Amino acid sequence: MQSEILAKVIRGETVESIHRGHLIVVSGEGETLFALGNPETVTFWRSSAKSFQAVPFLKNGAAEAFGFSEKEIALACGSHSGEEIHVRIAAKMLDKIGLSEADLRCGVHLPFDEKRAEEMIKSGEQPNQLHNNCSGKHAAMLAFAKNAGADLQTYDSLENPVQQAILDCIAEFSDVPKDEIKIGVDGCAAPNFALPIRAMALSFARLVLPPKRFDDETREACRRIVSATVSHPEMIGGTGRLDTMIMQAARGKLVSKVGAEGVYSAGVMPSPQYKKGLGIAFKIEDGDDIRARAVVLVELLRQLEILDADALKDISPLLIKNRRGDTVGKVEANFRIF
Repeated sequence: MQSEILAKVIRGETVESIHRGHLIVVSGEGETLFALGNPETVTFWRSSAKSFQAVPFLKNGAAEAFGFSEKEIALACGSHSGEEIHVRIAAKMLDKIGLSEADLRCGVHLPFDEKRAEEMIKSGEQPNQLHNNCSGKHAAMLAFAKNAGADLQTYDSLENPVQQAILDCIAEFSDVPKDEIKIGVDGCAAPNFALPIRAMALSFARLVLPPKRFDDETREACRRIVSATVSHPEMIGGTGRLDTMIMQAARGKLVSKVGAEGVYSAGVMPSPQYKKGLGIAFKIEDGDDIRARAVVLVELLRQLEILDADALKDISPLLIKNRRGDTVGKVEANFRIF
């Protein structure tokens, strides 16, 4: 099955461009409730996988061993904007482990937060690895490695026990056998995982409502990740970032996580309407992170009644303006789920 049109770019009354993709909503029991395109499409999970990269760190007992707070656990699951609060907390995590920024292996980039990046450029301040959006995840991996007695210098290597435990976790949540999960290298240099989009949605459904067959340690790790994420959405993204805005607008109804190249996953909490919760995943086929993803997500959550009908109106539909500031078009979602 081919991809389907998820969003249209309209100038005046004419469709100028389209964004195609694959989308699925599953129940907490894995039943498909709605799908577009081909949810069996395999693609990299990218940063949408971060909660599952954090589960083994919690099961290992590293959070207790080093006294990590709930806010620090949330940062381990986030793709932060490199604002001062994010950098400060990532540094604090490393200090608790007895390590430093130099021990990270995630690489350097300017903060995603444009205001902070501009301040640094103007002042001549150089970014370091703490500004990397994945520094919280890497700090948690280092904590896991140190608590487990694994090699700290190769914690990001697939052969390291840290990454093998993460791979086992991905397989358990997704129902994809470990030897069938394709591996690539993420932007932060850690291993990343290619899975069917359906498996991504199923994993998030299990994150918010773990199956009884999961052991107690896994179920407790899920509870702590969901609690930390929902309680501290500013750690998952930051000012003006999609995950943060979505979770704040939804008021505790879901765990939200974007990934690079137009990937998105979420787990919707159990409720009277969705008694077993929901898992959501989609992929914008052309990898768009700017126009289509937010438009599709907000409209989907409105139709699922997770967001109010008038929530985040400035995001979906997304208005197109010319150089003079006139509204000349819009990007709008192109589906009805029921």
